[in-house]
Amino acid sequence: MRGDQAERHQTRSEAERLLSGDSMEMGDTSPRQTRECKHPSQVEERYTDEQSNGQASSSRLTAAGEEEVAPINGRHTEYRVYKIRWFGLSQLILLNIVVSWDWLSFSAVANTAADFYSTNPSIINWLSTGFLFAFVAAAPATIWTLHTGGPRLAIIIASILILLGNWIRYAGTRTSPPSFGLTMFGQILIGLAQPFVLSAPTRYSDIWFTPSGRVSATAVASLANPFGGALGQLINPFLAAKASDIPNMTLYVAIISTVASIPSFFIPSKPPTPVSPSSTHTAPGIRETVNLLGRNPTFYLILLPFAVYVGFFNSISSLLTQIMTPYGFSETESGIAGAVLILIGLVSAAVTSPIMDRTKAYLPFIKTSVPLIALCYLAFIWAPGTRSLVAPYIILAILGAASFSLVPVALEWLVEVTWPVGPETGSTICWTGGQLLGGIFIVISDVLKEGSEGNPPFTMGKALIFQAVVSAAVVPCAMCLGLVGKVTRGRLEVDNGVAAEDREG
Repeated sequence: MRGDQAERHQTRSEAERLLSGDSMEMGDTSPRQTRECKHPSQVEERYTDEQSNGQASSSRLTAAGEEEVAPINGRHTEYRVYKIRWFGLSQLILLNIVVSWDWLSFSAVANTAADFYSTNPSIINWLSTGFLFAFVAAAPATIWTLHTGGPRLAIIIASILILLGNWIRYAGTRTSPPSFGLTMFGQILIGLAQPFVLSAPTRYSDIWFTPSGRVSATAVASLANPFGGALGQLINPFLAAKASDIPNMTLYVAIISTVASIPSFFIPSKPPTPVSPSSTHTAPGIRETVNLLGRNPTFYLILLPFAVYVGFFNSISSLLTQIMTPYGFSETESGIAGAVLILIGLVSAAVTSPIMDRTKAYLPFIKTSVPLIALCYLAFIWAPGTRSLVAPYIILAILGAASFSLVPVALEWLVEVTWPVGPETGSTICWTGGQLLGGIFIVISDVLKEGSEGNPPFTMGKALIFQAVVSAAVVPCAMCLGLVGKVTRGRLEVDNGVAAEDREG
């Protein structure tokens, strides 16, 4: 007993040396009652954990800014969350913002960029398409890095690639004549960086956050990626109003990306002590992981609609200017449409994610959101043809709300139903599928684009029909979730002290 007390005291001393601060942690959504201690820098709390079937628990925030969570049921294990987790989460958010902003730097001003490089918008589309295919190429390395080195190593690798890629792109704009090949090389390097930060949130939240905060943590880090795309679509048309502005636009984006990348080298690799029972779990090896996923039908039912909808989001984000300008809309109005798609989605996700953290009603939410997304793609076929901003903006707002709210819920539910597989593997495969299909969809949409004889010229109406048909085709996959195969929520059961059931092959 004395040895256990000494060990806990030593662990607390180490944490106090790492962390300092007096403020209470935010992010625990469980209802609780608090009372002030004699020392104003400490708060002692008791509450009923809703995820533990009403089992009473105790929580204490120490002067070092760490939260102890210990079940009041005779067990001696204590779990803590640390304030420094917000530093790493903030860095993931920043990197996801800049990597997506980098991705759409030229797509938002496709016509202007085409003039600058003395080419056509179809060639400019390859800056976006090559970026997405680079994600696919880096996916195996991402899985290995997150599996063996954890989120910190992945974040550092991404930061290095982002730094190199941005400044190489800028160099390509300063040669005479401008070098499209050098710009493409820099764009590919940034594309190689994206999977390391886009696939990391589920792994990071699994290590650093308790079950009551994982969906929210995954949401803010994952959805920062499309937020960066919104910034690019909204801001870049103002930065590059004419072809000669492209070098300065690229420079400004490179500076922002550099500032966002530097703090990555200072984040910690993991918390001093586990934050929950499931965070102590050692994931199976990569070969066993592949076997477990391959025998899990639920994984495929999530993978297909997730990849298709991410792919179409990537496609519509890249081509929105070319979809709308044939109908008389300007690049700025098209950029605002893209921003509406993303910003409304972020607001919606900010509302729904804490609710999902409390209720864990993942499956009903997925089955509601997927048909709504398909209906939005169907309705968008006719939106640009109205030649009014109202219809595109409203439909894109609904599409964004449904899509963005769905992403973190689908990713966290994927972790639950594929446990004990590490969270990084399933999420990386799903994101990779989305990037691969996104690149393919961009190529197909460009082929379906009308020529100068179209009505109106260069319309992408056939591409909109294509995305509506494919979006509707994957709806049955989501409707079959929970009906095919044996579904267990292993991680949640472990965190609630319930032994996970054996999974059927």
